[in-house]
Amino acid sequence: MKGLLLKDFYMMLKYCRSYVLMAVVFIAISYADSENMFFVFYPCLLCGMIPASLLSYDERSHWLQYSGTLPYTKAQLVSAKYLIGLMTQLVVLLLTAVVQGLRMAHDGSFTAAGFASMLALILLLSMLASAISLPFMFKLGVEKGRAAYYVMIGVICAGGAMGSALLRETALLTGGMQLVLPLLCVAGAGIYVLSWVWSVKLFERREVV
Repeated sequence: MKGLLLKDFYMMLKYCRSYVLMAVVFIAISYADSENMFFVFYPCLLCGMIPASLLSYDERSHWLQYSGTLPYTKAQLVSAKYLIGLMTQLVVLLLTAVVQGLRMAHDGSFTAAGFASMLALILLLSMLASAISLPFMFKLGVEKGRAAYYVMIGVICAGGAMGSALLRETALLTGGMQLVLPLLCVAGAGIYVLSWVWSVKLFERREVV
């Protein structure tokens, strides 16, 4: 498993540098433009697409066929994509938290409830973005599973708009909303795990040719 994670990490550095660069740029913009919450949400959502991109490169290079000669199971191949995606999202979430914490402290808008709610929504949407698309791609292949990309883009747009609306309404960040958001995060994590398990089962049934 360590070898698979290293392989995906090196591939990400080589082929997904644009994702990382865009994420950094958007994080920087989010510090200067506090009105448009799209810049806050998009970096982590963008990194949620990295596992799908890595899987696409695996198919193009026929890595999936070659991996059959190595001592890796299909469950490990799937798990590597989910783990690299989760780790990338958490790193970007941490960077976003630092930048937004500094911004909110600088302009005097920092509240524990607002800060926690923002991070909870980012984490929820980024996990959903990966969870929606990956099972289709492991089942059908990247090309046939492209439709999942469109669904994921819809989730990103709708989620970004929803998050922006929620964060602008300070009333929603108090009282019951503080209880709802942790539950949503737990639900998002549960969906991610279920997607992971489902992808393993789908990929084990798929004949890679």
